[in-house]
Amino acid sequence: MTVSVLSLYRRIARWPAGHWIFSRLVCFKAPYFATIAPRFVALEPGRCEVRIRDRRRVHNHIGTVHAIALCNLAELGAGVMTDATIPADMRWIPKGMTVEYLKKAVGTLQGVATPETPVRSAVDGYEWPVEVQVTDAAGAVVFRARVMMWISPRKQA
Repeated sequence: MTVSVLSLYRRIARWPAGHWIFSRLVCFKAPYFATIAPRFVALEPGRCEVRIRDRRRVHNHIGTVHAIALCNLAELGAGVMTDATIPADMRWIPKGMTVEYLKKAVGTLQGVATPETPVRSAVDGYEWPVEVQVTDAAGAVVFRARVMMWISPRKQA
């Protein structure tokens, strides 16, 4: 039996330090995301909120959060939101991403991933756009991404 990411989040988030534990489990499954030390704040079908702290290991040469760290935050939020939203008989993979760097990214940053269109079941695969907005502590949008997900039926065993 496979446990869905959404049911795992709902179970673990209630525990003391549950958001931290869930974030560590996601990074254990996909280790590259540990480079930004994400913290999941909220997860529900159609919405995922993830935070990263401003720390030296995610900085660029001018002391702001590096562009690729922002891309990692966007892909992580979009992927986990997609996993929590699509039907169990479907699978996903990122197909592409376009990004906009709107202002210097400093301080704690929060990314919110939401779909641009409702998810649908399909016999064939299809593209599903996910928008991710990253805001700073003041609520200003510093980065925006559009992650194109490829949604397709799971192969039958």
